[in-house]
Amino acid sequence: MMQEITDRVPGNCPGAVEIGFAIPDKYNASRILFDNLGKGHGGRLALTGPLGTRSYKELCVDASRWGHGFVSLGLKRGDRILMFLDDTPAYPAAFFGAVRAGFVPLLINTLTPSDLLQFYLADSGASVAVTDAEFCARFDAVACKDTPLRTLIVVNGAAGEHAAPDMIIAEAWLAAFATELAEADTGRDEMAFWMYSSGSTGRPKGIVHLQHDMAYSEVAFARNVLKLTPDDICFSVPKMFFAYGFGNSITFPFSAGAATLLLPSQPKPAAIFEAIERFRPSVFFGLPTLYTSLTKAEGAADADFSSLRMALSAAEVLSSEVFNGWKKLTGLEIVEGLGSTEVLHIYLSNLADQKKLGAAGLRVPGYEIALKDKDGREVGDNEEGILWVRGDSSTPLYWNRPDKSAETIREEGWIYTGDRFVRDSDGFYFFRGRADDLIKISGQWVYPLEVELCLAEHPEVRECAVFAAELPDRRMTLKAVVVMNSREYDASATTKILQDFVKAKLLPYKYPREIKFLDELPKTGTGKIDRQAVLRM
Repeated sequence: MMQEITDRVPGNCPGAVEIGFAIPDKYNASRILFDNLGKGHGGRLALTGPLGTRSYKELCVDASRWGHGFVSLGLKRGDRILMFLDDTPAYPAAFFGAVRAGFVPLLINTLTPSDLLQFYLADSGASVAVTDAEFCARFDAVACKDTPLRTLIVVNGAAGEHAAPDMIIAEAWLAAFATELAEADTGRDEMAFWMYSSGSTGRPKGIVHLQHDMAYSEVAFARNVLKLTPDDICFSVPKMFFAYGFGNSITFPFSAGAATLLLPSQPKPAAIFEAIERFRPSVFFGLPTLYTSLTKAEGAADADFSSLRMALSAAEVLSSEVFNGWKKLTGLEIVEGLGSTEVLHIYLSNLADQKKLGAAGLRVPGYEIALKDKDGREVGDNEEGILWVRGDSSTPLYWNRPDKSAETIREEGWIYTGDRFVRDSDGFYFFRGRADDLIKISGQWVYPLEVELCLAEHPEVRECAVFAAELPDRRMTLKAVVVMNSREYDASATTKILQDFVKAKLLPYKYPREIKFLDELPKTGTGKIDRQAVLRM
């Protein structure tokens, strides 16, 4: 496995030469944080938010203590540490402490149910997990069964019920450790951290990222698009456990000696407005769904957005309605881009002074983009093709999934995205759909068949079909057509029951936003559901 990882060496891709990316053979990703001390930024603000502030020096002290703490647990270099955390100061401290000490943090979605958490623990072999107190109950008997988990470290409160063998309350535990930590002697191509795919088409995939990947994404994207200075404060509503939020909240601000605003808990519009007014961020990161919610929220017209100089969006198509609504509200034009967890961040982006509404953007320097037909031949401008991307921040493999690695990660480091695009004569790329049935809902991939199979498990559902539908503002959503066992039901109440059923069985964002009830579903001549007929209904 390590041989496969070390086969990808920085500089092999032409993009590294294009952006002048050079990094030593011995490199540890914690330098993105700790190098601020040598730059004279120790006293500058690194973190702000409702749970307090941290200077760079204070955050480095916290990270060093975390690193020493992990070492004290007997972990060996390369061992995985599962991080089930909300966006609080504990997250970057624990993350950088783990990386600096030579361990590999796993960034896990806090909406993950216990059975999926069990898979992550078993698949990764993580024997240590770090979690917020409010999520302790998620580490129940189901989550811990047949896993190597032995220690649960709890931050931000007292521990609740859990099934982990040993539990540590972080605050008192960390105080005993030294405030400085030398970085591990890692190579630039060693594992640094993982994220997991959503698992929409089967088992989730462990997406491995290397020590140099964070630095590469910063040189390629942030320096060309964000142009951060130490005076900036970044505010990413998408959480740090997402690749998009991770770059926005950690990689980019810390690389520039800037600060990041961390807002824990559910990001409701009122809380976002209050955070912007109170903490005065300058760069704001969201998704089209979020911007829609904010522009239509109560109190939006009275909110103070004067501190913002830039607003960015990714993951979904940005409609003119959302773009114009945000511009009317704040005076800012949203800068849209497209990236993936496999590539770590954005590789297509509009620019503040160069944009086209509806486009994913231009090629980000440092990334190569190719559009190919089904036979692998590159297509020209204004011709539709499947997008391939290559750059030195892309994953070398999916953990323990050689089959899936072979499907997506092709020769010479090219990533097959499965996205259909058209490139115009000015070099802007426009999304045209998926080569398969996957769609993005609220910035995350969803497989309609997975939701369909889940709905079909409900005892009152006779049959159903779930499909993607485009909303008037060009965002994608899930719609379900359902036949119930009984003809006697209240449509409104039953809709909520079925939506809650899907939320409980799957991740919450996968539920169908619209449910239509029929007495029968149309069938083909062979007795199968006629999906084309359903789509026309």
